[in-house]
Amino acid sequence: MDSIRIGIIGDYDARPSHIATNEAIRHCAAFLGLKQETQWVSTNSLESDFKEKLSTFNAFWGAPGSPYKSAQGAMNAIQFARENNFPFIGTCGGFQHVVLEFARDVFDLPEVKRPDFDPYMPNVFISGLSCSLVGETQRILLSDGTKVAQIYGLVETEERYNCSFGLSSNFADQLTSHGVVIAGTDENGDVRILEIPQNRFFVATLFQPQLSSTPESPHKLILAYLKDAEVFRLEYM
Repeated sequence: MDSIRIGIIGDYDARPSHIATNEAIRHCAAFLGLKQETQWVSTNSLESDFKEKLSTFNAFWGAPGSPYKSAQGAMNAIQFARENNFPFIGTCGGFQHVVLEFARDVFDLPEVKRPDFDPYMPNVFISGLSCSLVGETQRILLSDGTKVAQIYGLVETEERYNCSFGLSSNFADQLTSHGVVIAGTDENGDVRILEIPQNRFFVATLFQPQLSSTPESPHKLILAYLKDAEVFRLEYM
């Protein structure tokens, strides 16, 4: 059996969320009876020649852990996944850079393209949360008819967070006007999940599903992601 090749976009430093990402992919693949190979791809390495470096993978995961060493490198990888319809999931920092990539490559905003652009300073796309979600578990309301709601088979769920930023409300309207769907919100209506429905699997979550996934109870979202990665592999092998 051939393996799914997953490229994790991020700068590995053995923090708990990085270890959890590796372990969740491993036990979810085992649950599905799939073989997988996981490789962390540093964001610095994706500042140039990124198409050649990424073309051997079957799926991508935008990892937690911002600030990345290179925001532009991370956005290059997300652009490649989005435009070429690779299965993609972005969690926490990955969510953040999905929003920034849309600003850079879909809205063509020049400030995001500048080499000196600092995405970790306050901007109109991503804003600091008034109340940090680091270590929090909170309720999420899933939007009816979305891919994410179909995957969960529920109208609401609880998820674990480890972040202190969110999507700026003004920019949310711009995203939805260009085909991005808000697939989940908190009880106050703040965005917690984004998806691009026209892609085979393109989901960004502010929470980290890998933190609650276990071998005994693998996370539904990660299982669905890996299933699509296997389909992609079989189509293009």
